[in-house]
Order: sequence, then C-alpha cells, then structure tokens
Amino acid sequence: MRLRDELLKRYPNARFNDTDRILAGDELVQFLRGHEKAITGLDRLDERVFSAVPELRLVSKYGVGLDMIDLDAARRHGVSIRWTPGVNRQAVAELTIAFMIALSRQLVPLAAEMRDGQWRQPGGRQISSAVIGIVGCGHVGQEVARLCRAFGATVIAHDIRAYDEFYRAHGVTAVDLRTLLARSDFVSLHVPLDSSTRGMIGGREIASMKPTAYLINTARGGIVDEVALKAALIDGQLAGAAFDVFATEPPADRELLHMPTFLATPHIGGSTEEAVLAMGRAAIAGLDASPESIDLTAEIASPKI
Repeated sequence: MRLRDELLKRYPNARFNDTDRILAGDELVQFLRGHEKAITGLDRLDERVFSAVPELRLVSKYGVGLDMIDLDAARRHGVSIRWTPGVNRQAVAELTIAFMIALSRQLVPLAAEMRDGQWRQPGGRQISSAVIGIVGCGHVGQEVARLCRAFGATVIAHDIRAYDEFYRAHGVTAVDLRTLLARSDFVSLHVPLDSSTRGMIGGREIASMKPTAYLINTARGGIVDEVALKAALIDGQLAGAAFDVFATEPPADRELLHMPTFLATPHIGGSTEEAVLAMGRAAIAGLDASPESIDLTAEIASPKI
C-alpha cells in the first residue's frame, strides 16, 4: 500500500493490475491502452504490444530482469525503457550467501531429518576455506564478492566486462570461464538472460566442475540447462545446487525439486521488504526519467545487473 500511495501522489489517475496475475497478449494490450507511461514487472512487452499501443511512450521497469522486454521493438516504436540497475543487489547477494551455507552444511536435509527423529552429524565445509567463482561481476556479483571476501574466501570472477579497479580493491582474481568452473568450490551465477547467456551452463560446463562443488543460480532461469543439471546430480557429478530461478516458473520437474542435493526457492531473491520498496520507488522515479535510471533504448552496450 505504501508504494501504491506514493505512485498516486504523483499520478492520481494511475491504473493498477489488481488481479495478482502477470498480464499477457490481448489482456495486457487492453490494460495499457490509453496510457503514455507504464510500470511493468514480469509482463512480456514485444512487437505486438508496442504496435497495438502506439500511445505508450515510456515504460519504467520494476526489478532488474530485462529478458521479458524486446528492447529492439521498443526502439522501433519510440518507447523509452527506463531501468535502475542493482536496486535489489543486497537482497539477492544475501540469498546467495544463504544458499552457500545451506548447501555446504546440509541445513535443509538435516532439519528435515531431525523433525523425523533422526540424529546425524555429517561434516561440511566453511565458506572461509572455499574458492568462490562468480560468473557475472556486475552489481549483484560484486556484492556477493564483497560478502565472500568478508568471510575470508578466495574469490575468482569471470565477466565479459573488465572490472579491474574493483578486482584490485577487493582481492578478486579475474579468470576465464573454463578456469573458474574447474577451480571453484561454489559457482554462483549473476548474469542477465540474453542470447549470449541462455544455456551457457550446460552438460559440458557442469562436467568440468569439481564433483565436490556446488552450483548456485539466483540470476535468471534459462542460464542453466536444468536437464543436464539433474543428470549431474543423479550421477554425483556435483555435490549439490541451489536455484531461486527457473526456465519455467513455477518449475514442473518434480524429480529435480525432490532431489536431496537440490535446494529450490520460488524466485524470492528480490522479495525482501527493503528490496521491494527500493525497486518500487526506483520504478516510480523512472516514470519521470530520474537521473538514477537508465534509458535502455538509448544504450548500445548490454546493461549489467
């Protein structure tokens, strides 16, 4: 309600989607018609939508994921897409750390066993002695690196961009993807989903990881081949994995979800109270082209998350 009230103060005639559903197709077109500005979250904006709503001039993005917006179509139709990067980075980074601890100490299966009356004391490992590999060292990846370094971990990173100043300041070593996968005890993904990252972690990449390693995805579904991941977990090629995001949400592969070495959450990375307020306020400010937001239709390089 707080964000709703804040938006109504700026735009008293604002219309809200109160269905608790993601709008698509004709329903989304009908909702947007007659409006020059809109805030969208997971609604898919493509050529059809932009063509059907020519009066739409500006879209402000709630959250950081952009795979549901066709930026080329927006440019063709003269629609400005405003986006504020890194607005939920702390929330996502903290969930990533929670995944690391939960996996390495078997917190979830052990808690379930204790409820059933069992008492088992397996080993585990500390983050402080681990090599953490971060794939994608933008806003979220950098925050994960800071937190891991605070634990005393060795942090290596791979990104298509050069973050040399950050790496020097925080003791992070830049490596190629092959080296990162081979060396890391935890591989944590923090890249956007686009044509260059879709399926970037497949069977071959998973096979190159240590059998004692863990794979974490709090970025976007579709980056990892989930079929290959399940096969690797079944065969013991990986010690475990934790995902907050899936190619299809909610995921339909119940076998994967019930695997004892797999930990899943329902896309909650940016769902903390603090992150929701920050993302909402950034989206509201983006309607007025705030200096913190970026006009993606004017951007040439791929944005970092």
